[in-house]
Amino acid sequence: MHTWIPAVLAIGAAALIALGTVLRQRASCTGGAISVMWTVGAAVALLGFGLQAGALGLGSILLVQPIVVLAVLFALPMEAVLDHRRPTRHEWGWGGVLVVCVGLFLLLADPKEVDRRPDHLLIAGTVVAAIALLIGLVVVAEKADDHYRALCYGLVAGTLFGIGALLVKAVVYQALHDPLHLWSRPEAYLFAVVAVGGIVAQQRSFVAGELQTSFPAMTVMEPAVSMALGVTLLGESVRVGWWQNGLMVVALAVMVVAVVVLARISAIRGTGDATTPEAVTTPRVRSSV
Repeated sequence: MHTWIPAVLAIGAAALIALGTVLRQRASCTGGAISVMWTVGAAVALLGFGLQAGALGLGSILLVQPIVVLAVLFALPMEAVLDHRRPTRHEWGWGGVLVVCVGLFLLLADPKEVDRRPDHLLIAGTVVAAIALLIGLVVVAEKADDHYRALCYGLVAGTLFGIGALLVKAVVYQALHDPLHLWSRPEAYLFAVVAVGGIVAQQRSFVAGELQTSFPAMTVMEPAVSMALGVTLLGESVRVGWWQNGLMVVALAVMVVAVVVLARISAIRGTGDATTPEAVTTPRVRSSV
């Protein structure tokens, strides 16, 4: 399979996910209730997920997930249109850094699709254990203030979406190689639980209000968790020399920084609390009135 096909699907997924997230962010910040804008945003994001699922079915997690991270970059012009403004040089600068890091990682890693049969019991056990830990984090979130509640739910949502990427990969593999036994495998049912849980956790993080805290957390956790699970449970790997490994580590680290900065900008733009790049580094103080 040509890697450009899943890459194109992943780019389309990133664009649709960005638009859907921007619309739902705005709708959630204006009251938290499900509105027409929220519904439209959810539908767009669902289309984006469909493309992401197709990309994961055809390509490696190590290829698809770094590209999907570009959703935070695609959000820049979308938010600019909604705000009737132009993205700042600060935003475009970090956007350029993100593109370079993603491109450098993919160029050095050159991830290929693996034809390894998933270990269903190992995947199910790992997912169930992760869900149990996340339930504990939800309990902590419900007892915390708005800032830490948003952070915890952002971490939960990102982790669940990352697990969902792994489960999509396993389900698609099963559907292609042994479709008659698809519904006897635990991945399909676990995916339903993870998907619903991720959406609920994401919405809870939006309603908490601290989007500049929750959005970066979920944006970073999704690719980090999915890539780690892809390597450990599906056997995906890159075979390069020591100096390429060093460059990939640096690229990934800078990518994380760029994603956090852009996600914070996106979140603060969505709440209307900041109009300058400097405000991104200053936490928003919520009124107690």
